[in-house]
Amino acid sequence: MSLTPADGAAYWLRWQVFVCAALIALPAAAAAALLPRLRRAAPPPRAADLWVSCWARLHPGWLLGFRAFAFVAAVALLARVLVAHGVAAFYFYTQWTFLLVTIYFAFATAISAHGCWVYSRKNSRKADESHGFLNVDVENHDISNSISGERMKDATNKMVSYYEQIANERRAGFWGRCMQVIYQTSAGATMLTDVTYWGLLVPFFYHDKFGLALFTDGMHSLNVIFLLIDTVLNNMPFPWYRMAFFVFWSCTYVTFQWVLHACGALSWWPYPFLDLSSPGSPLWYLGMAIAHIPCFFLYLLIVKAKHTYFPRMFPHAYIRTV
Repeated sequence: MSLTPADGAAYWLRWQVFVCAALIALPAAAAAALLPRLRRAAPPPRAADLWVSCWARLHPGWLLGFRAFAFVAAVALLARVLVAHGVAAFYFYTQWTFLLVTIYFAFATAISAHGCWVYSRKNSRKADESHGFLNVDVENHDISNSISGERMKDATNKMVSYYEQIANERRAGFWGRCMQVIYQTSAGATMLTDVTYWGLLVPFFYHDKFGLALFTDGMHSLNVIFLLIDTVLNNMPFPWYRMAFFVFWSCTYVTFQWVLHACGALSWWPYPFLDLSSPGSPLWYLGMAIAHIPCFFLYLLIVKAKHTYFPRMFPHAYIRTV
């Protein structure tokens, strides 16, 4: 007889549950342990890379325009799904991931807008004034030998402050780093969502488990299309170690599902392979855990292909600064 979460302890104290729990906890623990070490070894991201394009002649406003369009379209699609299905739509990993993509484009739109504002205010006069300030200090030092030690120290402090300001401007702040983390988490999650949906659910489970609304809502295509277009246009780095956040994201979703079922708030599994009632459920959990690696590295391969082939195909248009 097949057990369900409604059977209480009999369902949750079987060996399959403990093995599946280990398959959730161990990857999350490994990612949490390795992430700080790998992140310290990587160079800090630059603020300008968040809003400039990798195309030399493309004004940042075009990237802003696309990101704003993608954000509005994603919000409209989410609103449509919420009106049709209510908050129950967020029982599915697809909606979780699409919400994350929407949050990314919200961040990206805001940071691109700020970057365009900075770009519009940047002019040669301001740069010349800063350069002239340094030259004046050097010339005064060379011509006049009567400069006091206190003034020399003050001039040196100003120069140090000037260079520190430039260095700080080139580093991404907290919100910029959040944007990059969401970007890479979304990239892995969209690949996992679309590969699972089109490669597993539609061929084997669609007719039995899913309705036409989920098949036609477009979320399983627009998510990756929006991100791929942004990837073609943006100049952001894509370090592989941020796969850890992708692992955290998926583990959070599965934990969320387990809590709902343990509390009796949900009696059915949004995805058949999450059901713990079958003796083969650990194999499904292991397979989905392993699937995170090729899904993330497939997107990483796309980014590397961009950096490898675009400079050859468009040597005078494409620039790479990351």
